Amino acid sequence: MADDLLVTRRHALLSGACACLCSVRAFAQRDESGARVFATEEVASGIHVRRGVDEDATARNEDGIANIGFIVGHDAVAVIDPGGSLIDGQRLRAAIRQVTQLPIRYVVMSHVHPDHIFGAPAFQQDHPQFVGHARLPRALALRGEYYRKRLEETLGKDRAGSVVTPTLLVQDHTEIDLGGRVLALKAHGIAHTDCDLSVLDRNTGTLLPADLLFVRRAPSLDGSLKGWLQELAMLKAVPARLAVPGHGPTSVNWPSGARDLERYLSTVLRETKEAVTKGTDLDAAVKTVAQGERSRWALFDDYNGHNVTQAFKELEWDQ
Repeated sequence: MADDLLVTRRHALLSGACACLCSVRAFAQRDESGARVFATEEVASGIHVRRGVDEDATARNEDGIANIGFIVGHDAVAVIDPGGSLIDGQRLRAAIRQVTQLPIRYVVMSHVHPDHIFGAPAFQQDHPQFVGHARLPRALALRGEYYRKRLEETLGKDRAGSVVTPTLLVQDHTEIDLGGRVLALKAHGIAHTDCDLSVLDRNTGTLLPADLLFVRRAPSLDGSLKGWLQELAMLKAVPARLAVPGHGPTSVNWPSGARDLERYLSTVLRETKEAVTKGTDLDAAVKTVAQGERSRWALFDDYNGHNVTQAFKELEWDQ
């Protein structure tokens, strides 16, 4: 728990080529000035995704920095991450209501980080099942209030949202039925975090791995580097044709869309191992490890040092 309280504000608020679209459908809300503030794309039939901005949380972006969305079945709707703040969740709910009036029966919360789940209170009026990894309640108990306070400092009072605890826990895998559309949910081992959950829509062959997949935007390691590579290898074997990253474009081809992340994580692993073996100290490792990846990722300078630090701590124990 002490380590949780030492998480930097930046990483607390994150931690934090598009595929051909079979059918594209956009929805936009506009503010009083006419500026677009929310839009979704239908990346596959009935699967709508809002692309998050490649930024850290700010008052201007309302922590709308993650890819979030919803899936429509014959009988019901499942939200796949409710957004990064109360207003982000409210805008997502309004977008759903522009598409369908079907009941919102499930709100899937992919992991503990605020940019994916602090919009959950916007859906409490729908009385859905809030779905999470079996380890998510503990992660929220340790970090949730800390995250809420830090997010409120950034967004302003009453704009951050509140901590919502899942009501349906996934121990290993489970399925939820939206009517003619069954979603397969998988609880992963320690990887990006210790409570990552992915969703597979078999109807369209679309995988929604949340932050187990970053594309073009620097990933943030908050779990296990080796574990993340293991879970990514497992996900590559999933029979999907598209994947929706937690950050990056709304969809990528699968499994080819995992190549860049796999290369980056493998580079961090290899070069951090070399630094530890040579007796390089942490400060020097942070300045040198994976620098060849710098031009390939947005926000690289903001997150690579954090990732190397996490990897260094993990790999020191292997020596």
